[in-house]
Amino acid sequence: MGTPRSGEDAGADAGGHAQEGRHADWLELFFDLVFVALAAQLSHGLHGDPDLRDFAVFTGLYFPPWWLWINLLVSANLFPDDSPRRRLLMLSAMLCIAVMACAVPEAATDRGSVYALGYAGTRLVLLGLWWPATKYPVPRRVPPWRPLSYCLASGLLWAASAAVPAPWQYAMWAVLIAAEMALLLTARGRGLPGRLDTGHIVERVGLFVIIVLGESVIALVTSADHTWTLRAGAVGVLGFVLLSALWWSYFDFGSTSAELMLARADDRQAYLLARDVGGFLHFFVTAGVLCMAAGLATAVEGADHAHLPTGAAWVLAGGLALYHAAHAGIALRYGRSPASVAVWAVPGVGIPLLIVRAAGHLAPWLLVMLLAAEAVAHLLYARMMLGRRLGAAAPPRP
Repeated sequence: MGTPRSGEDAGADAGGHAQEGRHADWLELFFDLVFVALAAQLSHGLHGDPDLRDFAVFTGLYFPPWWLWINLLVSANLFPDDSPRRRLLMLSAMLCIAVMACAVPEAATDRGSVYALGYAGTRLVLLGLWWPATKYPVPRRVPPWRPLSYCLASGLLWAASAAVPAPWQYAMWAVLIAAEMALLLTARGRGLPGRLDTGHIVERVGLFVIIVLGESVIALVTSADHTWTLRAGAVGVLGFVLLSALWWSYFDFGSTSAELMLARADDRQAYLLARDVGGFLHFFVTAGVLCMAAGLATAVEGADHAHLPTGAAWVLAGGLALYHAAHAGIALRYGRSPASVAVWAVPGVGIPLLIVRAAGHLAPWLLVMLLAAEAVAHLLYARMMLGRRLGAAAPPRP
């Protein structure tokens, strides 16, 4: 993850993009509740012994709602009014996402059309949020073709995909998502109707990380309730240690690094960093945690078995490897040197993958203990490096 910042740097404006101190409002917090249900549905699809098809379905069904959440985050950031119109639009988006969540368990078979229609509805919500900006005075005005192409045309095509049979329906979804991403990448922040509040973006992304960590805790609790044995309890405790170490390291070092990097950037650089780190790379951060949630649930339920199924080991340990790999990408995007990132990223990715290789010889409690030990060691290393930086920055004693 990103380089830790010092306490003196916290909240500082280094002459670049200012932190404006806005926080998530009650509507945004209520809106996030529907993603709790979506995260549970997606994670449940990886319980047991998932295969490559299950992983592909999980990735394909997770990215569209994640992409939507990022789009709505930016919209709420740029248009923070609390009018009845905005409330109704956001609540409509919430209902559409709830429809998608209901369709997730069978979206790869007979509920794909429902999933597509739910996503189509969210694109129309985005159109409603962005259309007033087409009437702003120059230079804040948004060209009408942008929301018409990015929101309306996309929504209509997603709705049309409901009538396309599988597997062509899924190929159409992939093309449409790729087209939306291409429109965003080519825009590169041009035409934004206002200035991004970077503190709000960091807070909102952090809240989403809390959602997926919370799903992992729920998975531990419900699985332990179903498997009331001493070994299941031990696996649950070790899983909680793993999640606690990830929470500690993320919010002490990951989110604070993001605040500092965005505060030092100018408006355009802040947009590009927020897009790449918050929009793209955090998809892999949160996907990794959701994978771990499914793997931990399977580990608790199978605590009395000799070892975990191969698919469960890949979900659990591979999820941790993906989590570390995503943070390595974030650190590199911040401009950290590859050598400084490799010091913690190589063991962070390599050790979980080695554990997968040995999973057939490891009891579930031992496998989870080794992953928890890696996460704790990662946290201790980050704290040690922070202490060294603070010591180097301290003025010499008289």
